[in-house]
Amino acid sequence: MTSPDAHRPNQIDSTRLSLERDIEAHRHQLTAYCYRMLGSIFEAEDAVQETMLRAWRSAATYEGRAPLRSWLYRIATNVCLDSLNGRQRRALPMDLGAPSAGDQASASEPVEMPWIQPFPDRAGLAADDPGDAVAVRDTIRLAFVAALQHLDSRPRAVLILRDVLAWPAVEVAELLEMTPTAVHSMLLRGRRTIASRTGPMDARRGRGTVDEQLVAKYVDAFARHDVGTLVALLHHDAVFSMPPLPRWMRGPLAIGTWWRQELCRDKTLVRTAANGSAAFGVYEPAANGVFEAFGIQVLEMADGRITGIHTFIDAALFTRFGLPLALDPHAGQPTVVPPTVLPVDS
Repeated sequence: MTSPDAHRPNQIDSTRLSLERDIEAHRHQLTAYCYRMLGSIFEAEDAVQETMLRAWRSAATYEGRAPLRSWLYRIATNVCLDSLNGRQRRALPMDLGAPSAGDQASASEPVEMPWIQPFPDRAGLAADDPGDAVAVRDTIRLAFVAALQHLDSRPRAVLILRDVLAWPAVEVAELLEMTPTAVHSMLLRGRRTIASRTGPMDARRGRGTVDEQLVAKYVDAFARHDVGTLVALLHHDAVFSMPPLPRWMRGPLAIGTWWRQELCRDKTLVRTAANGSAAFGVYEPAANGVFEAFGIQVLEMADGRITGIHTFIDAALFTRFGLPLALDPHAGQPTVVPPTVLPVDS
């Protein structure tokens, strides 16, 4: 006679497998959350992986006493808080000092510090509703992420959970083991800090949909090394940075001065998307006609003009964007005749 419990192990395995699939389905949203908390795509991915491992280890004992989303975000928040404990905050060059004039006299050497990194849209910007997609992009833009880094870790979590993810104060209080009143007070202080760190222009940088006509004009002018046209595309308050170089520039005059000295005629751009904005993998010529990864460039736009150009000089970022570390026209890779812009699926 077959025991009533004979099939129970298979039922348990099936339930666990279903839960693990449900956990995995939250990976993209958790990656975006951890990026906002940590300011680094590498650290965000590590934090999400640790979150998944802790969740999988606890899957056998998870009995649905709390919504799966709340359970996962509690784990992810604790992982991020542990990671941020005693850490130096991440920054952009604009956080460190006044802008330079863009001339050679203002040249600087790379600085080793925890810089904010660009976020590949493919890693976590998913929304079913177009209106939600705009809101998601707005809360991943560089200026907002940089402002978040000025908050201590727990106020940072409160502001993201309340203002970005729209969690009720009661849920946030339960997750962080605080009172709703404490959450409200922490949120108000966090909002004041963010407002003080993001001016009117920062609030508009990278918002809304990408202006493809403006992107096309930029690409064409870049390809022709047409500094005059590039400068004409800039907003009067545009900023330009290249982490890990601490130097940065503001305004068409300073940026144009730098471009006239440093803009390389032979660099190649490969289209991608970062921080809700148009972005490019920038490649520079190397030996034997190969183009090597140079940096990820994020293009911010508002009011029909380019408001920010940020090139993150770090070849390690390319794999996160699904971009090759080198382009070789002679080895069966996409044909690249400089200057060329290739689309990349995002």
